[in-house]
Amino acid sequence: MCKPELLAPAGDFEKLQMAIAYGADAVYIGGKQFGLRANAKNFDDTQLEKAIAYAHAHHVKVYVTANIFAKNHDFNHFEAYLHTLKKLNADGVLVADLGAFDIARQIDGLDVHISTQANTTNYKAVEFYKNLGASRVVLARELSLEEIDEINAKTAPFETEVFVHGAMCVAHSGRCLLSNYMISRDANRGDCAQSCRWKYHITEEKRPNELLPIYEDEHGTYIMNSKDLCMIQHIPELVASGVTSLKIEGRMKSAYYVAVVTRAYRQAIDDYFKSESLYHSKKEYYMEELKKSSHRDFYTGFYFGQPQTTDGQTRTHAYYTSTHDFVGVVTDYNAENQTATIQQRNKFSVGDEIEFMRAKFSQTITNMYNAEGVQITSAPHPKQVIQLKTAKPVEKFEILRKRCV
Repeated sequence: MCKPELLAPAGDFEKLQMAIAYGADAVYIGGKQFGLRANAKNFDDTQLEKAIAYAHAHHVKVYVTANIFAKNHDFNHFEAYLHTLKKLNADGVLVADLGAFDIARQIDGLDVHISTQANTTNYKAVEFYKNLGASRVVLARELSLEEIDEINAKTAPFETEVFVHGAMCVAHSGRCLLSNYMISRDANRGDCAQSCRWKYHITEEKRPNELLPIYEDEHGTYIMNSKDLCMIQHIPELVASGVTSLKIEGRMKSAYYVAVVTRAYRQAIDDYFKSESLYHSKKEYYMEELKKSSHRDFYTGFYFGQPQTTDGQTRTHAYYTSTHDFVGVVTDYNAENQTATIQQRNKFSVGDEIEFMRAKFSQTITNMYNAEGVQITSAPHPKQVIQLKTAKPVEKFEILRKRCV
């Protein structure tokens, strides 16, 4: 069995750095056009060049999303954009639209990945893309492990990619018109307003005898709000299925989220390939680590069959929960005086117990100083620069966090 690639999201350059620092084998990013996360910061051509060069210097691949469902005018600049990606040495481009695929497959030296938006749910569709020159297919999220096994068995050797963690959509692999209908923001062109996660009150006067389950908590009802996918406790099954790449959703999520989730899956995959018993002994640890980042309730999506809609398996509240707050990131470390330079992200104070995530230790803050060397008792200002002696050596991109009150 081959170790699958761990593919992490990078909505901006900081998130790309975090994904790489915390163990990604590859990242996927979007340019300023043609991608399905129009509201992420994304990368212009100069930033793309910088991001790809940085990733390659760290032996990490970069795949660029160009997976909108194109309109006629999009093709005025699409081919030129793909030539730019090739020139910048992108390791692949993701497309969903057949017209976009037809253009991309004719550019020599540019690997083409078929996006999950193409809704590839069977081996014949994978064979179709394979025969026309695609190098990878990102399978639809609505498939079970059994179906994925069969696809890989019938199309090997060929690369397939699956989502293993992150937000799920109430629509079939994201093909949704709710956002467009509600406020004219087109989800299929990267501008989804996540209308499915809004609070709704529903009445149906023409079907009085057909009961629609409504799940309610103190915040309201969320009948279309999906739980988050989490497959970290099923790495053996994913590996056995023969997939090439395990993908984390989240280009709109924070740098902290990217770091925490990437690190947890990196540990789980590596532990499994070291020792299956080691992996199984740490399953609860992986879950506890994931819960330290912002998340909704977890479930396993469609991997083990069609989720039931009547017992709370699929739907959840709209808000996120987390056991820990991200309070800072190390930007530099002076080994001579054991002092870290920290960029604050959320308030922390003298007396707080702070966990250093990657170095795996905690310490109570007794003294800290601002950038001018003046002793302070708290760090309340966004991105304030702090000097702090650490109990152990730390590295750049080390994350500081504390338990939520």
